[in-house]
Amino acid sequence: MAMKETFYGLESMFLSALLFPLVETFVVALLVSLVICMLNILTERWHGKFSFDIDVNGVQKVHKTLVSRTGGVAMVAGVLAVPSCGSLFGYPPAQQIETNTRILLLLLAAMPAFLAGIIEDLTKQVSVRVRLCAILTSAVLAAFLVEAHLPRLDIWALDGVLHWLPISLGITAFAVAGVSNAINIVDGFHGVAGGTVVVILAGTGFLAWQGGDILVTQLALAGMGATIGFLLFNYPTGRLFMGDGGAYFIGFWAAEVAVLTIVRNPGINAWQILAIYAYPVIEVLFSIYRRKFLRSALVGAPDRLHLHSLFYRRVACNRIRIARYAWGRNAGVACFVTAWLGAATITAVLVGDTVPAAVALVLAQMVIYVAVYMRLVRGHWGRCRHPAVILGLRPQPRSRAI
Repeated sequence: MAMKETFYGLESMFLSALLFPLVETFVVALLVSLVICMLNILTERWHGKFSFDIDVNGVQKVHKTLVSRTGGVAMVAGVLAVPSCGSLFGYPPAQQIETNTRILLLLLAAMPAFLAGIIEDLTKQVSVRVRLCAILTSAVLAAFLVEAHLPRLDIWALDGVLHWLPISLGITAFAVAGVSNAINIVDGFHGVAGGTVVVILAGTGFLAWQGGDILVTQLALAGMGATIGFLLFNYPTGRLFMGDGGAYFIGFWAAEVAVLTIVRNPGINAWQILAIYAYPVIEVLFSIYRRKFLRSALVGAPDRLHLHSLFYRRVACNRIRIARYAWGRNAGVACFVTAWLGAATITAVLVGDTVPAAVALVLAQMVIYVAVYMRLVRGHWGRCRHPAVILGLRPQPRSRAI
C-alpha cells in the first residue's frame, strides 16, 4: 500500500513538472498581451491619429467608431515575454534553452510579415504585393532558422520531390502565406480571427502534446495566450483591433506551428493538420476563385462576400435583435465561426489520425462550406434538394427568400 502511494506521488510530481512550463507559457503570454492591450487603449489619444481605422466607410467595414488597429503589438509582446520570463520560473535547463531559442528565432523570422502589416496599419500605404513578399520572406527565414520546411504532404506523388530543398521551401512558403492571409481575411468581425487562431492552435497543440512534442505545444500555447489576452479587449465590443500586423503575425505563427508539427512528428499526418486549418484555408482559396474567375476582379480587392460577411448580413442582422448593444450582431458572427471550427477541430483530433479519414474530413468541410455559402447568397435552399443545386452547380427554381 505504501509503495502504491509512493508511486502515485511520484507520478503526480512528474506530471506537475511536465505541465508547469506549459501553464506558465500560456499565462505569461496572456498577461503580458493583456497589459500591453490596456496600455494601447489608455494611450490612444497620443497615437490615435496614426493607429485609428479611419476608413469606416470601406466596402468590407461594419464598425462606425474609430478604433486602434495596433493590437498586433500586444500579441508580439505576449509571445516575446515567454523566453524573456521563462528563466525566472525554473524551466529544466535543456528545455528552457531549446524553447527560448526557438521562440526568439521564430519571432525574428516573423518580423518582415509583422512590420509590413503594422506599417500598413499606421500609414495605409503598403501594397498587397509588398505585404505578400514580406510574408514569403518570413516563411523562408523560418525554414532556415528553425528548419520549418515541409518534409512531406502525405501525397505520394509529391512526397518524393519534397526532399529537394527548393521545392520544399516553395511549397512551405506558399502554405505559410496562405494561412497568414487567411487569418487576415477572416479578421472582419469582433473575435473571428482571434477565435479562429485559438481553436486551431489548441487542436494542433493538443496533437503535439499527445505525441510528446513539448516544444511545439509551448509554441502553440504562447500563441494562444497572446491571442486570448488581445481577445479580452477585442471581443465582444471591439475596443481594439489586431490590424494587418496582428493578423499577419499570428497567422504566420499558427502556420509555423502547423509546419513544425509535421516536421517533428512523423506519426501526425499532414491531412489531419489541414482538417484543423480547413476553414480559413478554404475561405482564402474560395475567395481567390470567386474574385478571379467569377467576378474578374483583383484577387486582393476587399469585398463583403466572405462567408462570415454573408452570415452577418443574412443571419445576424435579421435574427439578432439587441437594440441596446450595437455590437451584438457583430459579435454573433464569432459564435458561428468558432462553433464550426470547434466541431471540425474536435472531429479531426478524434478521428483524423489516418490519411483517408483526414482527407474525408477536409472534403466534407469543403462541401459544407460551399453549400452554406450558396444558401447565404441565395437566401434560401431552393425547392430542389438536388446536391448540384445546393452546391450552386445548377440553377434552381426561383422562390421567395426566407
